[in-house]
Amino acid sequence: MSNEHEKKRCPWVPMSDPLYVAYHDEEWGVPVRDDRTIFEFLLLESAQAGLSWRTVLHKRENYRKAFAGFDPKKISTLTKRDVARLMNNAGIIRNRLKIEAAINNARVFLDIQKEFGTFANYVWQFTGGKPLVHKLKTATDYQEDIPEAVALSHDLKKRGFKFLGSKIIYAHMQATGMVNDHVVGCFRYRKV
Repeated sequence: MSNEHEKKRCPWVPMSDPLYVAYHDEEWGVPVRDDRTIFEFLLLESAQAGLSWRTVLHKRENYRKAFAGFDPKKISTLTKRDVARLMNNAGIIRNRLKIEAAINNARVFLDIQKEFGTFANYVWQFTGGKPLVHKLKTATDYQEDIPEAVALSHDLKKRGFKFLGSKIIYAHMQATGMVNDHVVGCFRYRKV
């Protein structure tokens, strides 16, 4: 099908938002094993807590600039002065607790990386090293979380992560392809 609007997509994709459509079509659900990309999604998803993904998606490039290209080593060294500077950055979500959580989470991320060789090794163990494939047909088939997300969230919290409950972790698992939650009729379902 040559027309982008004729492609069958997941029911949650707002066709009026080209950035969101591109996110769905090119990124969402693609298995990620690159630590920096995994960290990027963790940082963005923790920033999303209580907000829409659309809000965060449209601020993503601002986050990339404000948070050193999502480099956890650089973020882990940010100070209270940096937090104050970020609180004045209108291009990101200016929530002190979320900004401080990003810095804290970068430090914990690096500790886990050190322990497991890569952060990807750590997170992918929660799905047995391969994507979980669900067979969703409609919007009502989506769950709020899954046991694997609950387990990963619990372990991350135990290790010191903040702003990453099971619902956010489930969204992270979907975004990074640990779970294929494209509906079966979506053109991306078989591709990822």
